[in-house]
Amino acid sequence: MAKFIVEGGHQLHGSITPGGAKNEALQVLCAVLLTREAVVIRNIPNILDVNNLIDLLRAIGVQVTEMERGAYRFEAAQLNEDFLHSDDFLKRCNKLRGSVMLIGALLGRLGEVTYAKPGGDKIGRRRLDTHFAGMAALGAKFEYDRTKLAYTFTAKNGLQGTYMLLDEASVTGTANIVMAAVLAQGTTTIYNAACEPYLQQLCKMLNRMGARISGVGSNLLTIEGVSELHGTEHTLLPDMIEVGSFIGMAAITGSELTIKNVSYQDLGIIPESFRRLGIQVIQKGDDIYIPAQDHYEIESFLDGSILTVADAPWPGLTPDLLSVILVVATQARGSVLIHQKMFESRLFFVDKLIDMGAQIILCDPHRAVVIGHDRKMRLRHNNMTSPDIRAGIAMLIAAMSAEGKSTIDHIDQIDRGYENIEGRLNAIGAHIERVE
Repeated sequence: MAKFIVEGGHQLHGSITPGGAKNEALQVLCAVLLTREAVVIRNIPNILDVNNLIDLLRAIGVQVTEMERGAYRFEAAQLNEDFLHSDDFLKRCNKLRGSVMLIGALLGRLGEVTYAKPGGDKIGRRRLDTHFAGMAALGAKFEYDRTKLAYTFTAKNGLQGTYMLLDEASVTGTANIVMAAVLAQGTTTIYNAACEPYLQQLCKMLNRMGARISGVGSNLLTIEGVSELHGTEHTLLPDMIEVGSFIGMAAITGSELTIKNVSYQDLGIIPESFRRLGIQVIQKGDDIYIPAQDHYEIESFLDGSILTVADAPWPGLTPDLLSVILVVATQARGSVLIHQKMFESRLFFVDKLIDMGAQIILCDPHRAVVIGHDRKMRLRHNNMTSPDIRAGIAMLIAAMSAEGKSTIDHIDQIDRGYENIEGRLNAIGAHIERVE
């Protein structure tokens, strides 16, 4: 298994461009199953999770053609229903968290699907109640097979539009329900829907395919069912998590860096979240410029109390960046409370940062207090193992700022979300070696 050997203490310089958004890719790739016509998608990142989903689509019967780097043509004219009922299909789904959104697409297209509980990052319990409740509200029946450890969804008379109030603004849950509802009979209204940019992108793509979705960008979606969808072309947004990761890398290494083509209007509260740590985040057109800073000071609330940075549904801060913000805060001036509300295991990697000399108090599985060093003491090198994508990139950022050489094992977790990360960072001054 591959690992990174990271020599810390090197400044970055120049510019870097984020790749296509992983989380958007997983949604729109599932949506190609909703039409028999060709769908062209551009800016697809070459990362493990996306490549595994593309391979799964091929096995389902989708004709996949790579037109050029990052651009693919998908044609789901005929689906392999024998494969969809096979153990191989269930095994592949179990290994890929994003495959959960196949439920809505296949149920809308075929009226039935058997699906295994998905795997993914070990970051705590990630329940599927919103997905299942949504399918049930649309008229689907589901049963659990204890032998196969799989769920079977059926809608023999087709899906029926309805009103539903989601119990949580789940992004993948909303995407799943939207994909099922576009081919349902009648009108579906989804209240407390997720409204993040990638979900908006999915809805816009489906509308270009002939769907009738209104309220895009709000938490109230109305979907008038149609009998069929058609082909389209779609381009993925840049990955906002990469953008935030690069901001963090520049800040903690005291580097001057330009992040190109970030789709600034779709970043929401992310730039301001880093500014509250004292980092200068300067918009230049559609680029972000991070000047070199000797120090960055964490803000306090107006009443003088310690700053709290917490994740929240969009337009709040995405939970995927809390690990990055936590690491960046270790070299800031001041203190901050990091509150990870959504996943109870995502902060457990901080023990490795404490071993590196970071001053962090882990209050409970959801909260950690970081007391910044203000660069008066650099982190020490360490040997680490990446438990999930976002903790992995946070460990890489910590290692880039540390004294000496650090080792990060299990970097296939990082590869799941970041394309050729060591090559791109080495090109702007990092010293990262991949060892197989």
